[in-house]
Amino acid sequence: MIHYKELGLVNSKELFQKALKGGYAIPAFNFNNLEQLQAIISACVETKSPVILQVSSGARKYANQTLLKHLAKGAVEYAHELGYDIPIVLHLDHGDSFELCKSCIESGFSSVMIDGSHLPYEQNVELTRKVVEYAHQFDVSVEGELGVLAGIEDDVSSEVTHYTKPEEVEDFVSKTGVDSLAISIGTSHGANKFKPEQCTRTEDGILIPPPLRFDILEEIEKRIPGFPIVLHGASSVPVELVRTINNYGGKLKDAVGIPEDQLRRAAASAVCKINIDSDGRLAMTAAIRKYLAENPAEFDPRKYLGPAREALKELYKHKIINVLGSAGKA
Repeated sequence: MIHYKELGLVNSKELFQKALKGGYAIPAFNFNNLEQLQAIISACVETKSPVILQVSSGARKYANQTLLKHLAKGAVEYAHELGYDIPIVLHLDHGDSFELCKSCIESGFSSVMIDGSHLPYEQNVELTRKVVEYAHQFDVSVEGELGVLAGIEDDVSSEVTHYTKPEEVEDFVSKTGVDSLAISIGTSHGANKFKPEQCTRTEDGILIPPPLRFDILEEIEKRIPGFPIVLHGASSVPVELVRTINNYGGKLKDAVGIPEDQLRRAAASAVCKINIDSDGRLAMTAAIRKYLAENPAEFDPRKYLGPAREALKELYKHKIINVLGSAGKA
């Protein structure tokens, strides 16, 4: 076993308390490879933002758990090399079993999510409490979830949204001992978060999704005041990125995300962690498609992954400064 402090990482507890008091959210960016990690760290160092590096079960398989451990340590050293030591959390996104959470904790993760939201309530409580009891022995933060998000992202999928029931949150938090709670108020996984019939369409064809259920968020805040809340599925799916992808051979149909002004409103509340994955995928894919279309003879991966990395970095800087409000909070 290796403890996360040996890698130079921190857990999320102190970061969340600062975010709650400061009215901002910590960026939780998913990564699978070196270029994504470089973009995340450089964006956060330049904006002086703390960051949560998120790894899904699928990403852990893709990148290899041994390499991930060293990538996380490298991220800490890279930030130092760039000139600013930002707080970095390594977090398991949507862990679905005690065994997976335990394995991540033992390989240096400083935070884990146990997602039992698909289970009956009492089973969710039991599984979450078991993970908390193990994780807290090693000062590792635990995120639980109540409610189910629609959409597809890696191994997580659901046809429909089940909003979080505010009347359950007090009982869940007290029985499990979790450090943060992911809730469902209308966000959704993936780039196609809503069906066209759920949206209104502007004159120029842009789909506007239904607003987030801030009434549910406000009721949850009343029931567990000062408790860290998490939003999953919070990519905005920028229209210009979708257009670029489609202009250069892509086929993204009716892709629509969460408006950034709603995310900014959420970040000013008890929501102190906002997950962004799909927007990063879109930014990289748009840059790669454009570069390869304009340079069809190129075959050096560095030539198209370099611009993709820069596009991702700029996207994340925008999110940090204009949406999450975490710039200068490191």
